Amino acid sequence: MNVQKFYDHVYEWLLSYGPRFVIGLLVLFVGLWLIKILLRWSQGRMSNKKVDPTIKPFLTSLTGAILRVLLILAVMQIMGIQMTLFTALVGAFGVAAGLALSGTLQNFASGILILLLKPFAVGDDIITQGIEGQVASIQIFYTIVTTYDNRSVIVPNSKLSNDVIINISREGNRRLDVALKFTNSIDYKQVKSVINTAIDKCKSILAKPDRRIGISDLQPDGYVVTINVWVAAHGYQDTKQELQETILQDIKDAGIKIAGV
Repeated sequence: MNVQKFYDHVYEWLLSYGPRFVIGLLVLFVGLWLIKILLRWSQGRMSNKKVDPTIKPFLTSLTGAILRVLLILAVMQIMGIQMTLFTALVGAFGVAAGLALSGTLQNFASGILILLLKPFAVGDDIITQGIEGQVASIQIFYTIVTTYDNRSVIVPNSKLSNDVIINISREGNRRLDVALKFTNSIDYKQVKSVINTAIDKCKSILAKPDRRIGISDLQPDGYVVTINVWVAAHGYQDTKQELQETILQDIKDAGIKIAGV
């Protein structure tokens, strides 16, 4: 008899709430599909409108998160889940969730500050947290930095807003410094002439500001020549290698020996 009553209750529950759950699940899957399409469409529109690439991934992530939360609330209403119960659960777990998500919320607030203050933008080369690379995207909670050896580093936004950031590409140009040591028997004027010729061969060296070549240190067994030239921030490493290779080869071709080489 009790088993029969149980089956009767289950049958009544399925008749009353079963269709709601089926409809709710359908709305959930269709809603997630539509959100995905909408986000793709919005990304295309922002690309056509030439929206700042720094803001674009942030807006896309934020819009997706808001739409999914609204969809879940709508599905709960369709399924008949009482919002009073939902509110009570949120209140019960509010403190625990707040403590658990404190770091996440801090990352979110830091992301907003980064977008407002713009210490760096997508495409900038930065040094932070012991890494150097190019900013690939700024998300809601984290920033992706691609290192020069093609590693993707995920940095929480709170780390970037509370730490020193060296933006090495914002000014557009960077100074490239090279130091070489020669013995006292080597004529400095000849060294300077060879270095100037080598610099002229490197087309990626900027004409302005002017280059600077001089003796930066005098030592008992020789002297140190320091070379200062200006290059574009992007491509700095390539230019540095090209310049050093050219100087080394020209110095050797001139019969000059670098101290210690």
